Amino acid sequence: MLYNLKLEKILFLDIETIPMVEEYELLPENFKKLWDHKAERLRKEENDTPDKLFTRAGIYAEFGKIICISVGFLKNREFRIKSFYGDDELELLKEFADLLNTYYRGQGNLLCAHNGKEFDYPYIARRMLINGLKLPDVINIAGKKPWEVAHLDTMELWKFGDYKNYTSLELLASVFGIETPKNDIDGSMVAEVYYKEKNLDRIVQYCQRDTLAVAQLLLCYLGKPKIKEEDIIYA
Repeated sequence: MLYNLKLEKILFLDIETIPMVEEYELLPENFKKLWDHKAERLRKEENDTPDKLFTRAGIYAEFGKIICISVGFLKNREFRIKSFYGDDELELLKEFADLLNTYYRGQGNLLCAHNGKEFDYPYIARRMLINGLKLPDVINIAGKKPWEVAHLDTMELWKFGDYKNYTSLELLASVFGIETPKNDIDGSMVAEVYYKEKNLDRIVQYCQRDTLAVAQLLLCYLGKPKIKEEDIIYA
């Protein structure tokens, strides 16, 4: 089935997320109590206090927010990349939803991300609902049969039915000779770059590199040539 994929119908994507506020003390009191409860379950060591664990809040849709969604698609020999980003999460989610509603509705269109089924797709859906947005059909999987869900996941594909291990995009990029997307920052640094450095452009570039790496990885799975640097178009 994988070899029958129509590459021009796949939207590759990656998201970058951060905690909802810069630090624990800035949380509203009701969220502070809720995070305290969450932190108890995350705690592994004696000094794992709620304020220290709050650096991890960005991976939870209830305590975080999206600051960038980068997408890419193949057309002829070109790979076109576009990013939706900014401080206004509602606005970037609206723009992304418009893209999905306009170009990725049925007809064999697919989304593709690394660990997308566990992170990117549900995170986007949850944040859209929190922001009062109607879910585009390709994101809304409620009531759908597994074969009706138009989501590809390069990490899931690599498991071949083995559910014991997480394999990072960086590791698979190295295995397949793909330029690492982590040559400047990685996911653990995004919140600091956003809140301390206030350098959103740096985060966008990182997100775009991840999106490109996902596309390159799927091409490797299919035994197809990698995308050349001169064929990458930034919208």
